[in-house]
Amino acid sequence: MMTLIILLLALAGLLIVARRESGARHAIGVMVVTGVLSLIFASGWLALVLFAGAALTAAAGLPGFRRSWLTPRVFAMFKKVAPKVSDTEKVALEAGTVGWDGQLFTGRPDWHNLLVNRYTGLTEEEQSFVDNQCTQAIAQCNAWDLAVERADLPKEVWELLKKEKFFGMIIPKEYGGLGFSAKAQTAVLQKLAANEMLMVTVGVPNSLGPGELLVKYGTDEQKDYYLPRLADGREIPCFGLTGPRAGSDATSLPDTGIVCKQEVDGKEVIGIRLNFEKRWITLAPIATVVGLAFRMFDPDGLLGDTEDYGITCALIPRDTKGMEIGRRHCPIGTPFMNGPIKGKDMFIPLDYIIGGQEMAGQGWRMLVECLSVGRCITLPSGAAGAAAYATGTAGGFTRIRRQFNAPVADMEGVQEPLARIAAKTYIAQSAVNHTANMIDKGEKPAVPSAILKYHLTEFQRGVMTDAMDVHGGKTVTLGPRNYLGIGYSGSAVAITVEGANIMTRSLMIFGQGAIRCHPYVLKELEAKDNDDVGAFDEAFFGHAGLIFGNAARAFTQALGLGKADVPFDSASRKYAQAVARFSAAFGLCSDAAMTTLGSELKMRELISASLGDMLSNLYLASMVLKQWHETQPVEGEQELMQYSLVLLLHRTETALDEFLHNLPNRAAAMVLRGITMPLGRCWKLPAHDMSRKLARAISTDTPVRSKLLASVWNTSGEGTVDNPLARYNDLLRDYDKAEQLYRKATKAYAKGELPMTALHPEERFEAALEAGVYSKEEADFMRQYEEVVLELLTVDDFPFDEFARQKDTLIDHNPA
Repeated sequence: MMTLIILLLALAGLLIVARRESGARHAIGVMVVTGVLSLIFASGWLALVLFAGAALTAAAGLPGFRRSWLTPRVFAMFKKVAPKVSDTEKVALEAGTVGWDGQLFTGRPDWHNLLVNRYTGLTEEEQSFVDNQCTQAIAQCNAWDLAVERADLPKEVWELLKKEKFFGMIIPKEYGGLGFSAKAQTAVLQKLAANEMLMVTVGVPNSLGPGELLVKYGTDEQKDYYLPRLADGREIPCFGLTGPRAGSDATSLPDTGIVCKQEVDGKEVIGIRLNFEKRWITLAPIATVVGLAFRMFDPDGLLGDTEDYGITCALIPRDTKGMEIGRRHCPIGTPFMNGPIKGKDMFIPLDYIIGGQEMAGQGWRMLVECLSVGRCITLPSGAAGAAAYATGTAGGFTRIRRQFNAPVADMEGVQEPLARIAAKTYIAQSAVNHTANMIDKGEKPAVPSAILKYHLTEFQRGVMTDAMDVHGGKTVTLGPRNYLGIGYSGSAVAITVEGANIMTRSLMIFGQGAIRCHPYVLKELEAKDNDDVGAFDEAFFGHAGLIFGNAARAFTQALGLGKADVPFDSASRKYAQAVARFSAAFGLCSDAAMTTLGSELKMRELISASLGDMLSNLYLASMVLKQWHETQPVEGEQELMQYSLVLLLHRTETALDEFLHNLPNRAAAMVLRGITMPLGRCWKLPAHDMSRKLARAISTDTPVRSKLLASVWNTSGEGTVDNPLARYNDLLRDYDKAEQLYRKATKAYAKGELPMTALHPEERFEAALEAGVYSKEEADFMRQYEEVVLELLTVDDFPFDEFARQKDTLIDHNPA
């Protein structure tokens, strides 16, 4: 019995040492002390085992011993199996900063690092712009009018965008721009996201493109000339990166720029002859200046000894001889300005290179550094805004749409997608707002940018699908009254651009994060490249301590022992503790994958995807927790927060389960499952009762609905087009009164107090007035209420030949 007690004591002590990553000395101390106790009070054999363990730990764990015999051997083996990091990958890894994503890799995230930078909101100037200029712009945009009737924004909107410097949000004020924060850019795009064409038109020039590249890398002459003109819309920019042969793999672009001499105005000058073909370039059809990425070569050595400079970025006026520009692609959903650009033997001077000649060959670094910020903002903000607008319309429609004498929002089959819509919107808003706040605090979140781009655009697609489902026939019929269908179709665009989602999930999130965010992997690789055995020793054995620590934390926390100390209230504490637990499991599984697969992990994309899903959902859950912690909760928000976190933790656990099921080394997978999931799966999908509460919260006039819709266009009367969301809001404010009167008339009809033929609501209201069931005031109220309801339920119809571009091909199917 005493032997068992001492054994358990030794194991508990070692678990504590491992959890705290206290190092080899503390582990040796535990084994020596328990060994002595065993020798005195229990078994000599147990004492021998513990003393042997202490000796081995000393030999392998104490720097003075291991560096003489173990480290050189491990270092030699590591150099043979470690993956080679290409120059292109090095540039991507060095771009951006590591923040909360790095904390999640440690297995014991320090919440102070996340919470220390509180979300500070917008400045008065920024908020005024969102409330006024953004509302003026979106209030002139009807999806059908822009997508079908015009295939463009109205002239008045273009003039407004230029006058109010929408294209200059990222341009500093000293160059005539707005100089907005990342938070403000996010708020602007969420407000404009009720119309995809408008959001894209404003978002792209403020994301990866000439403006940002000039601000960060341009010469003084380039900045002085172009930035004021870009800010006020005299110049409309586009950026040509992708083409027929280079999409997600932008580094493979075959477009060339050959350094050469050419006579210009009677003088021989050195410049670059370009040959290129670009596709899918947003704003290209109307752009006045083209940013261009190409591979630069100097075969004749006109600039020096370098022959292949690599990817280079230049800024080229539209009217440059040899450029073919102006044709359009037709993006699915909304045909925003997007098209091809071609160039054949087009000569440009060297000073067209962004940043001048000294930035030749620096294009890839410039692009990935800018992308780490731009990809965090434009598409994720558009996704959050589109989701919020869909939340408002879906909730409103399902409340006023009555079937079987009840609102369809009260049907459980409808409540389930409504709850998903609400939760995904809440998660998306939390993620974009707090990640933008990180950017304003100086971070350049490379890995979070990939997380937000992939997951929030996927959320957008899911929200749009659920919103279409609950609307039924209302939104599958296109026309001016359909506020959802065109955006639903266009959601595929966000999935595809700025790094296709399939590639982002399977290659980028974990593939980049595993090296960039891991506390030790990058240090190990740098030690290998520098042949620095001392640095390797420190990194490798620190890494080993992390593995043991994560194993101990993952195992004990999965059993409910030694839960993480987290700075959250009682409503959210258990979810933060679950994030900490899964962080340890994620860190352990990451190391297991890298250890067992080695360089093969690059090719095991689905393994990488599962690990990326774990990291992503933990990051998103952290943003929800930060949102809850820092903002003043409204009535009903606790249920929304908890539903969102249950959903994210379920997704995290699902990704962990998929990883363990598919890890090729089955022995390692079994051990990992025993450590990380000793009690099996614990996080189920949110309960039906939670779905009912959320569905009601967004389909009635509640503080939760108001909070979710605060960032989108939810007012009316400011412009030339109707805002259906504002009309739904008005109806919901009167819903309680209307519902009582609906029931009153229905009850009277069931009792036979109203004519059998009073089947239409309007007929029933008149009959109720005549029968004395309604007062005159009640009848007037219901007439007006139902008139708006019917208008929102109505769909469009068109003349028979409306959609035929070639009228002479029409067939008369019913000849006289």
